[in-house]
Amino acid sequence: MSPRLKAYLQLCRPANLPTAAADVLAGTAISGLFAVEGAFQLADIAVLPFLLLVMASVFLYAGGVVLNDVFDIEIDRVERPERPIPSGVVPLGKARSLGFVLLAVGIGLAFFVGKTTGLIAVFLALSILLYDKFAKHHPILGPLNMGVCRGLNLLMGISLLGTFQYWPYVLLPVVFIFAVTMISRGEVHGKNKGNILMAGLLYGMVITALVYLHYTYAKNDFWYVLFLVLFGLMVFRPLIIAYRNNTPNHIKNAVKSGVLSIVLLDASLAVAHSNLLLGILILLLLPLSIFLAKQFAVT
Repeated sequence: MSPRLKAYLQLCRPANLPTAAADVLAGTAISGLFAVEGAFQLADIAVLPFLLLVMASVFLYAGGVVLNDVFDIEIDRVERPERPIPSGVVPLGKARSLGFVLLAVGIGLAFFVGKTTGLIAVFLALSILLYDKFAKHHPILGPLNMGVCRGLNLLMGISLLGTFQYWPYVLLPVVFIFAVTMISRGEVHGKNKGNILMAGLLYGMVITALVYLHYTYAKNDFWYVLFLVLFGLMVFRPLIIAYRNNTPNHIKNAVKSGVLSIVLLDASLAVAHSNLLLGILILLLLPLSIFLAKQFAVT
């Protein structure tokens, strides 16, 4: 792979993209798309709208992270000069064009699925731009904005069948990503124990709320607990290490685990509204993300 191609791919954060697909899988499962009785039964679904929705989510996410680096160029020249844009490998203008094209393609694909889904994609793109340009440097609004982006991504999946009765699930990724983004505030300089403690509390709230929502809305199937336990282990272990050794390296590991663990959170969301098979399929996105994380930076 040429250095220039790798730099363009790095802008898109390849390791994070399967987590966007996992959001849509979870959302469509919550909507009832994969509702079946047997633990390993395959659901009979309309494949094309589903695939278009997954692609829309991935393109929107990729566009967002590309533009994040575009708007961060002045800071990155000082703090992260090795990144593709400040290093000069990717010209700023081309990166900007790439980001907006990716967003436009994502919105277009969502409108092919349906008008409601397309409108949600528009709001998601606007939320992405709001975060990238204005909100991300605000200590509260930034993490909240990032969480809203993830929540809207899940909502795109829920919207596939045109029903919104399960909308409270959207709050889970909002709170979780709020917590992960708070942790990331110390990945350059360290010394963010207060943020780590708050994130741990929010993680616990997310797990508790998920159990409550499944009890309220889902069928009586407890396979999701398996994925929820794995999720808890993946997020809390590096968080505890980062608290005890509050250095940039350990904080980055906690952020990386938080981002990648979204796959496990999505699996635990999906299983209660579908079956064990879908949870396993979503879980397979995790080793893909981990492999890509070894090739490309996550943050």
